[in-house]
Amino acid sequence: MSRMLRASAIMAAGTMVSRLTGFLRTAVLAAAIGTLALGDAYNAAYQIPFILFDLLIGGVLSSVIVPMIVRAQKRDPDGGKAFEQRLMTLAIVVLTAIAAIGVLLARPIMELYTAANWTPHKLDVATTLARFILPQIAFFGVGAMAGAILNTRDRFAAPMWAPVLNNVVVIGIGIAYWAVGSSSIDEVTGRDLALLGAGTTAGIVAQALVLVIALHRAGFRFRLRFGVRDTGLGEAGRTAAWTFVYVGVTQLGFWVTTKLATGAGERAPGAGNSAYAYAFQLFQLPYGIIAVSVITAMLPRMSRFVHDGELGSARSEFASGVRLVAAAIVPAGLLLLVLGPAVTTLIFSWGHMTPENARYIGNVLQVFGLALVPFSIFQLLLRIFYSFGDTKTPAVIAGVNVVINATLSLVAYFILPARYIVIGLAFAFTITYVIGSGVAWVLASRKVGGLGGRDVASGLSRMYVAAIPAAVLALAVLWLTREITEITAFSSAVVLAVGGGLGLALYMLTAHRMRVPEVSSIIGLVTSRVGR
Repeated sequence: MSRMLRASAIMAAGTMVSRLTGFLRTAVLAAAIGTLALGDAYNAAYQIPFILFDLLIGGVLSSVIVPMIVRAQKRDPDGGKAFEQRLMTLAIVVLTAIAAIGVLLARPIMELYTAANWTPHKLDVATTLARFILPQIAFFGVGAMAGAILNTRDRFAAPMWAPVLNNVVVIGIGIAYWAVGSSSIDEVTGRDLALLGAGTTAGIVAQALVLVIALHRAGFRFRLRFGVRDTGLGEAGRTAAWTFVYVGVTQLGFWVTTKLATGAGERAPGAGNSAYAYAFQLFQLPYGIIAVSVITAMLPRMSRFVHDGELGSARSEFASGVRLVAAAIVPAGLLLLVLGPAVTTLIFSWGHMTPENARYIGNVLQVFGLALVPFSIFQLLLRIFYSFGDTKTPAVIAGVNVVINATLSLVAYFILPARYIVIGLAFAFTITYVIGSGVAWVLASRKVGGLGGRDVASGLSRMYVAAIPAAVLALAVLWLTREITEITAFSSAVVLAVGGGLGLALYMLTAHRMRVPEVSSIIGLVTSRVGR
C-alpha cells in the first residue's frame, strides 16, 4: 500500500491544485456569465467536446489502451515504442477529422442536446460557442494519449499538473470577459462569444502542449506510423467495441439528464443545466483528487498482476485502493452533505450570480455528496474488469444504470415542481450508483475469486463512525453561524474554515485513535514530509 500511497500522493497534489484552480475558474466564469440563459448556453456547448471525446477515445483509455500499452512494452522488442507511435498517429488523425466535422454540424448537435423549449436566439448563441469550443477534441486526444503513455511509464505528475495551466488560461479569459462582455443573452455580441469560446479552447491547447513536452522528456519520440498489421490494434479494436458500447450507453443517460436539466432551466431560471453542471463539477473535486489518483496508480499494476496470473496480488491491490479512497471520500461526502450551500455561496455569490442561485447549487451539491462513496467505489470496481481486458461486463452494468437513472430522472421531471427538478436529477444519480456499485461488486467478486466484502464493509463502517462526529461538529458551526448572521460569502468562509477544518481534524484524530490503518498511513506520510 505504501507504494500506491506515494504514487497517489504525487498525483493527488497535482490534482488538488488542478481542482482548486478549477474551483476558481468555475467561480470566475459563473460570475462573468451567470446561471441564466447565457450560462446555460455556454455549459451546454462546453460539454459537447467532452461527450464526443468520450465516445471516440476517452472511454477506451483506461479500459483498453493502458493495458494494451503495458502488454506491448513487455512483448515487443522495441519496448512498445512503435505501438505507442501508431496510437498517437491514430488519435491525431481521427480526432482532428472529428473536430472538423463537429464544427460543421454544430447546430444539429446543439439541437440534439438542448430542450425543445429553448428560443431560437439561445440556440444560436450555444451553436456559435460550440463552433469555437469543438476544436478542443483534437487537443484532448493528443493530451490524453500522452498522459496514458506517461502513466504506463510511472510518470504520473505531468498528467495531474497540466490542467492547472488550462485553468489559469481560462481564468484569465473569464476575468477579461467579466470586464468587457455581457451576461445577458440578448445583449451578447459576436466578439463576446469569440472571446469566451476561443479562450476556453486556448486552455486545452496549453494543457496538451505541457503533456507533449513531458512525454518528450520521458523519452518518447513521435513519428507518424500508419501501419496496423501485426501490432495488436485489431485486438484492441475488438476489445474496445464493448467499451464504445459502455460509453455510448453512459452518454445516452447523460443526454437524458442534459435534456431534462436544460428544460428545467427554461421553466425555472437559475435552476437548470448550469446549476447541475456546477454542482457536479464540485462533486467531482474529492473524487478527482483522491479516487482518480488511486485509480491511475492502481490500473497499470493490476493489469500486470492479471497478465502474470497473480490474482491474489490483484485482489490485494484492489482492496488497498478501496480502503485508501474511502478513508478520504467518506468524510468528504458527509461534509458536502452538511456544508454544500456554504461551499457554493463562497464560490458563486459574485458578479452576475445571486446568493439565492448560489445556494441552490449548494442544495444540488448536498445530494451529490450522498453519491460520493458509491460512485467512487463503482469506478474502482470497473478497473477490475478492465485489468482482465473485459469490457463487456461494464457495458452491461452501464445499461442497467442508464435504465434506472433515466426512469428516476423522468419521474422527477414530470412530478416535481420546476425548481426542484435538478435536485431530483441528483437524487436519481445517487440511487443509480448505489444500485450499480452493488451489482458491479457481485460480478467483480466472481471475476477474481472474492473481494473481501466483510473486511471492506468493516473498514467503511469504522470510517463512517469516525466521520459522523465531524459532520455533527460542522453542522453545529453552521447552525450557530445562521443564528448570529446571514449566510454570505464571508460567513460561509468562516463556516468552512471552522466547521470544515475542525471537522476534518476531528475525523483524522478519531480515525487514528480507532486504528483505521489508511488514515494512520496518510498521517504518517504527511508527518514524514513535514519532518523533512
